[in-house]
Amino acid sequence: MQQEWIEFKAETDSALLDAVIAVMSRIEPALVIEDNRDAGPDPMYGELVDERILSADKSRGSVAFYLPADSPEAPAAEVFLRERFAALGGNVRLTVTGRRSAEWEENWKKYYRPQRIGRIAILPAWLDEEAREGEIVVRMDPGMAFGTGTHETTRLVLSMIGDYLPENAAVLDVGCGSGILSIAASKLGARRCVACDLDPDAVRVAQENVEKNGCKNVLCVQSDLLSSVERIPGGYQLVAANLVAEIIVRLLPSLPAYLSPGAVCLFSGIVDKSEGLVREALEKNGFRILRRERENDWVALAAARG
Repeated sequence: MQQEWIEFKAETDSALLDAVIAVMSRIEPALVIEDNRDAGPDPMYGELVDERILSADKSRGSVAFYLPADSPEAPAAEVFLRERFAALGGNVRLTVTGRRSAEWEENWKKYYRPQRIGRIAILPAWLDEEAREGEIVVRMDPGMAFGTGTHETTRLVLSMIGDYLPENAAVLDVGCGSGILSIAASKLGARRCVACDLDPDAVRVAQENVEKNGCKNVLCVQSDLLSSVERIPGGYQLVAANLVAEIIVRLLPSLPAYLSPGAVCLFSGIVDKSEGLVREALEKNGFRILRRERENDWVALAAARG
């Protein structure tokens, strides 16, 4: 039987192309990029260049990727991309072709199955499945936000969070999406968690999930990275930043002011080809890498200052 695919394609102004690439690589690292900014006659072969490339509109570009039609992430990915592109505040046109149903936002739920990462069980809020003995249960309905526990970037952080969470810790979750990491930290024993995201819909969904899980010590805040995050006495002992490499680099200079001595930061959303970029920025800002985890093309790093 031939595999069915869904194409996600974003067309945008060249000035926004790099940002769109960063957002789309959060979902799928294998991107098809049409970037004509540097298109011109080849200095070696002169006229032996496709005329369509030479005449292409250099002010526009596009990025595309493909997911299997039955991927559990595919329907939620469209919602995530539309919200992220709206947050960019620019002209980004997203088209999704090959969808199998008009009831897209509801149908994805049938592909969302319980996820178990160590002793953390991520269970869909609409299922009645009971926890196994000794499990920490997080019940999720991602809605309009990214973070179901099925994506590598989320699983990588969840696999490390319990190992670096001190007793009675304050936790900062930057780019919280559905709130999954803050809820997990709360249930693992954090004293307080601050979950922030630029996307107001993500903050709303995170708050709803926090309430469903009874996590009264999680505060959800709309913030462009740390711009609206409160500094607390003693600083945060654990930070989770499941973003993309370029945004992590932008976050790093301001992050130390929010940290307690010895705090550990978990950075995820890093496509393997961008790992060097993040490592360089970590070193520049006084961080040392404690641990590296990888799943498929995604990398997560645990790091501390000094």
